[in-house]
Amino acid sequence: MSRNDPRPRRGKGVTVLGLIAIIGAMSLLVVFSVPLYRLFCAATGYNGTTQRASLAPDTVVKNRVITVRFNADVAPGLDWAFRPEQPSVTIHPGETKVIHYRASNFSKQAETGTATFNVTPDKAGPYFAKLQCFCFTEQHLDPGQSTDLAVQFFVDPDIVKNPNATDVDTITLSYTMFRARGGAAAERTAVLPATASAN
Repeated sequence: MSRNDPRPRRGKGVTVLGLIAIIGAMSLLVVFSVPLYRLFCAATGYNGTTQRASLAPDTVVKNRVITVRFNADVAPGLDWAFRPEQPSVTIHPGETKVIHYRASNFSKQAETGTATFNVTPDKAGPYFAKLQCFCFTEQHLDPGQSTDLAVQFFVDPDIVKNPNATDVDTITLSYTMFRARGGAAAERTAVLPATASAN
């Protein structure tokens, strides 16, 4: 093979183009991971995905009590505090509750966050319905600012009809707050009325 043979150079070019394509595809997955996760979970009910509801149920099952616990985490790279205002509530299936999470920006610059969620145990997901929620809504906080984020929910009374759910006496609702992309154009309003304050 002569030194002027273009075949080795062409092979390197194909390899470089292939690597660039892989890096581009991975970057797109990162950018769209939250909306894709939301669509996938909503379509499949995967990972304890809750339900959206427009109306509260007419029936309340008084002879069953479920404890709903609340959890909050902050993903690396976001200098926020994020926690539930109360660790848990007790609820009858069909009863509507409103609880709040509090988010605080401890960084020295304005930041925008967005939260994903899940419910455990997974089999409780189809029965945990949110009437209003801050999940997947971008929350913009200035340095030192805090805000209360509301969730209105109920446990579907049909849970008592499922023999596989008779052991569900505790449900955990977990949120993880991530740094949102394109934070400068973020929404400033939560779904339910919320209060914002500077520390």
